[in-house]
Amino acid sequence: MTIPVALEPSVRLTLRRRAGARAAVGAARLIAKLPPRRLRRVLSVLRRGARPASGEEALAARQAVVTVSVQCAGQGCLQRSIATVLLCRAGGTWPDWCTGVRTEPFRAHAWVEADGEPVGERAEVLAFAKTMVIAAAGSAQADR
Repeated sequence: MTIPVALEPSVRLTLRRRAGARAAVGAARLIAKLPPRRLRRVLSVLRRGARPASGEEALAARQAVVTVSVQCAGQGCLQRSIATVLLCRAGGTWPDWCTGVRTEPFRAHAWVEADGEPVGERAEVLAFAKTMVIAAAGSAQADR
């Protein structure tokens, strides 16, 4: 049985931004296949030297990612969140990358936050208990 999913809306991108988003989506597809411990290590290394991303920067990166990838615009939350942080990192910033779970009903999710607020997510993301956070250096969030 398949679950119908409404894709997120796309935005206009410059050729350069489109190419960067596609590269981020491709790299995210590979990184998302890593085991959690290695995934944490890779993202922790990548975020070094980046300043915390603003909400606008993180949202622009997320919109670019969902524009170039149907998988990321649908249910590919892990790939979407990784691609978003990678695209932000290419610009010198890093939003907080988070994963979490909820129990009733059980679901797992991955998303990005800026200034402690989820970026481009529905309010239901607040019901998830965070299990892993890769925060920007100097961010209010501590790595978990």
